[in-house]
Amino acid sequence: MMATVSTAITIYAQEPQVPALPIDTAVRIGKLDNGLTYFIRRNKLPEGRAHFYISQKVGSMQEEENQRGLAHFLEHIAFNGTKHFPGKGIINYLETLGANFGSDINAYTGFDETVYTLMNIPVSRQSTVDSCLLILHDWSNSISLEDKEIDDERGVIQEEWRSRDNGNFRAMMKAFTDAFQGNKYGSRMPIGLMDVVRNFKYQELRDYYKKWYRPDLQGLIIVGDVDPVQVEATIKRLFADVPKPVNPAERVYVPVEDHTGVLAVIGTDKEAVGTRISVEFKTDVMPAELKASQVGLMTDYIYSLISSMVRERFLDITKKPNAPFRSASAYFNEFQGVARTKDALTFEAVANDGKYQDALKRLVMEIERLSQFGFNKGEYERAKKDYLVSLKKAYNERDKRKNEDYAEEYSQYFLRGGYIPGIEFEYQFITALADQIPLEAVNQAIKEAITQNNIVVSLTGPDKADIKYPTTEALKNEFNSYRALKVEALKEEVSNVPLMAKKPKAGKIVKVDKAGKYGSTVWTLSNGVKVIIKPTDFKEDEIQVSGMRQGGTSTFAKKDELEARAIGAVMNLGGLASFDENQLEKVLSGRLASAAPSISLTSEAISGSSTKEDLETMFQLIYLNFTQKRTDKQAFEVWKENALNSLKMKEANPMSSVSDSIGKAIYPGDKRQQSFTEAEYKALKYERIMQMYKERFSNANGFQFVFVGNIDEAKLRPLVETYLASLPATKVVSKADFSKLPVMRKGNYVNHYYKKQETPMGLVFDMYSGKLEVNMRNRLAFNILAEVLDQVYMDVIREREGGTYGAQVGSELAYEPKGDASLTVVFQTDPTKAEHLNKIAQEELQKLAKDGLDRTKFDKVILNMEKQYNTNQKENSYWLRHLVNYYYHGRDGVTDYLSTLKSIKPEDSQKLLQQLLEQKNYIEVMLLPEGQK
Repeated sequence: MMATVSTAITIYAQEPQVPALPIDTAVRIGKLDNGLTYFIRRNKLPEGRAHFYISQKVGSMQEEENQRGLAHFLEHIAFNGTKHFPGKGIINYLETLGANFGSDINAYTGFDETVYTLMNIPVSRQSTVDSCLLILHDWSNSISLEDKEIDDERGVIQEEWRSRDNGNFRAMMKAFTDAFQGNKYGSRMPIGLMDVVRNFKYQELRDYYKKWYRPDLQGLIIVGDVDPVQVEATIKRLFADVPKPVNPAERVYVPVEDHTGVLAVIGTDKEAVGTRISVEFKTDVMPAELKASQVGLMTDYIYSLISSMVRERFLDITKKPNAPFRSASAYFNEFQGVARTKDALTFEAVANDGKYQDALKRLVMEIERLSQFGFNKGEYERAKKDYLVSLKKAYNERDKRKNEDYAEEYSQYFLRGGYIPGIEFEYQFITALADQIPLEAVNQAIKEAITQNNIVVSLTGPDKADIKYPTTEALKNEFNSYRALKVEALKEEVSNVPLMAKKPKAGKIVKVDKAGKYGSTVWTLSNGVKVIIKPTDFKEDEIQVSGMRQGGTSTFAKKDELEARAIGAVMNLGGLASFDENQLEKVLSGRLASAAPSISLTSEAISGSSTKEDLETMFQLIYLNFTQKRTDKQAFEVWKENALNSLKMKEANPMSSVSDSIGKAIYPGDKRQQSFTEAEYKALKYERIMQMYKERFSNANGFQFVFVGNIDEAKLRPLVETYLASLPATKVVSKADFSKLPVMRKGNYVNHYYKKQETPMGLVFDMYSGKLEVNMRNRLAFNILAEVLDQVYMDVIREREGGTYGAQVGSELAYEPKGDASLTVVFQTDPTKAEHLNKIAQEELQKLAKDGLDRTKFDKVILNMEKQYNTNQKENSYWLRHLVNYYYHGRDGVTDYLSTLKSIKPEDSQKLLQQLLEQKNYIEVMLLPEGQK
């Protein structure tokens, strides 16, 4: 970071001093006598909701060796009892408000921070605001830490560890630890050591809590539809009893040492998937006073441009045949993504297994190309335009910003420092500054960042007999030898041809119906295409579109079955008109507009979005997808090569077999539900796929386009007439063949299969299926059943048994195939407990069928669904989805939603469960370790 600081300071050399950035006046910031900091902002998006955070400047780096894992453990146990909310009181109370554990109630632990979040809490009553602040108060200083709750949580933590301890994580940890060369960061992964988690003494956790959870290291962030004055008064009253620490332990941010030359680190694992290479150039962090100044803002701007330009170069490379890497990127961040005291410019790439040398060589050559020649003018202008157009959109949406955006911004400001001047200032500052920063200054910044010392080269990948890895010394030598290779400046080839040189001959709007569903207007075009428009003011600068027609891959003959399975992934590889995919992205630089087609079994669609300014570009993209889809055999071959390599790589991961095993269980004999084999990839005919695309998309007959957003109908009309009414739409196209929809297995099916695993884990999948009457009421009641069952499993399998980090319950009651119903349960666990816990899961399901749904849990689900419905009323995507649903399917999912939801009783869900179980269709799939047969 210091390299770009010098660039920024040079630009500001004429200033008598580096100006500090102002603080956004809309946020109220204060500090209590005990050291507690608070941020409060009134924001009404969404109305009647608020976010409550407590961010703490402590994490796993504050643990002693015998405490490894306690910071994370404490974050868990904070939900299991506090002074004013004993037991599960916090979760139970918030769920009565319609909040959902996980999406609305959550927390995370990092190396240097721990953050607790209450999100989207309804705050129409002041008592609710006070209660949420009381929860933050208790987390600050009054977590109960009861013996039984601690012991009950040990198993949950172990199952979280088990779910994460895969081959990629283990390989990464080996390299990560060595990259820190004995520094404490290398041994403080927040999940900790399971030996500590299983055996620590209660007092050790209480000691950590008392030592580090204290007001001088804590910040409250409250953003939402609240009165800041009243919230501030409540904070002062509630937190007055939190004592100022006496002789507190010093909060030290552990320094990361510099080193000379190159440090090479390698991590492998038998179950790792993919080979990853990174090159990091460590650098000092920016001093806090500069980070909070215009230098900090300007530096972040320059870094963003650099990352964007490098990404573009790497993308060009990956699209060519025999590319040395599958993907690559560059970014500026904390060293290894965690160190607060050392930053790094990082280049990383994903290579095919056994091909690390090709990837490393090209990665280093591109680094040297940047160091010696920098970027060219075309790259710089595109990156600048992209940044400024995104910044302008954020500025235009400044009054529509949501609570979570502000809450996250203020939390990071408290934890890491920096600046919060507000988008108005940032927009004006960057807009005025952008053209004053010459390309030479940016090139100087990247040149200074690419150094000769403080370099870490990391290589991780699968431990396979047929893959040879170098020693760390050999890897270092390879890196140095590649740096010495001769490179040339990039020669850029950019087309100056416009996206569309000539507009098509316009059609007409021949009929207008202002009485469309949900306040929409319906236009019928001269070619028969229909356009549905719903203007909204939910966003200042957003327009979304979805066009759909019945058809899909079900219209293709059996001989095209293989190509039909691949068409969705392949059809968009070639670009549009005369532009390949990379050229198209460059032509669209500086414009926020997109449109892309998709295809399912029974429909084809095209979806897009744009700002008001770039609306015509979106229309042009729609038009070109119908009329000038470009074929690119080379792009297809690159895609196929990557797909074949992915197929080989995933063999090492025991979890990769799960989705295919489940697909075979549910839909026996249906290859559409299976992954491609090597032979199938090789047999694909690209020319036929693109012919099939044209069969479905070269004619717009039957398409209906729905537009939702900040629409000016007078400006939309000529664009619709020019680009949609002009589409060819004379030919009648074949309709969907619903007889080709997949058919679920009937009867009982059990498959326990075994894979060799480094960390033994059991995965359980259960499914109950059948036919139910399908309508809005039953779909809601069935969804409620799944949500209640999810709560039951949280209480029983996670909390009581300590058997899993989480069980996921899913439900579907489909209109097509009509009445197909399924209830699924998935969880991971200690394999020795898998059958025991699955038996419990089955018993709890049978209890619901026999005894009914717990009323308290049922009411919580109803409240959450009602809350989500109210939130959705001001989301463009919600109205887009339901207008498509109405005009395409003929189904109204809005008008009677709330009244239907409120009329449902627990007995309705219970009855559906009984009907499902009576049909006796049950699937059980378990993945277990090889030694457990």
